[in-house]
Amino acid sequence: MHKVLEFDFLKALLQTANPPEPFYAERSHRTAVFLLVYEKNMAPHVLGILKADTPGYAWRNQAALPGGHIDEADANSLEGAFRELAEEIGISRNQVDVVGSLGHFQTIQEKDIEVFLGIWDGCIQNIRFDPNEISKVLEIPLADLMQTHLSNGFCGCVPNMAVLIYPFENLQIWGVTARILHYFLELLMPE
Repeated sequence: MHKVLEFDFLKALLQTANPPEPFYAERSHRTAVFLLVYEKNMAPHVLGILKADTPGYAWRNQAALPGGHIDEADANSLEGAFRELAEEIGISRNQVDVVGSLGHFQTIQEKDIEVFLGIWDGCIQNIRFDPNEISKVLEIPLADLMQTHLSNGFCGCVPNMAVLIYPFENLQIWGVTARILHYFLELLMPE
């Protein structure tokens, strides 16, 4: 098993990290997502989603991580992330080992996103989604992300948003999703 898929290794990384703090205290601005790592073809991958091409939808045609708004009924951010994970793509909490929080990231729409790192069992057959919200599930090889990270000089710096782009297939992962991936990849450096 690759080290990136080992719970103890990832937990140790988070314990030494300095995660970004929340931007907004208002519950209406809070969202939570999962950065799920899993094994496919004996290599670590990140699970992403491509938002549907819905006119007027703020996230239209964007690569993202599964998750969404925290509801008043959610006990906390993690519960909201689990609820959204099940609603969006049908992954239940018993399929994910939660490592911990990667911290908070701000979108250009002034949303505060808390990102939870989890190890997913990788059972892709269980994934189901509403095509009005999600058009595709993305299985992104971590090695490809790291190659872009290194070859584009993203290592050891925080690139400008116009430059911080991770290409995948015919997509460009940009914005807050790219910043989250950048943060995670920086944690993995020198590993």
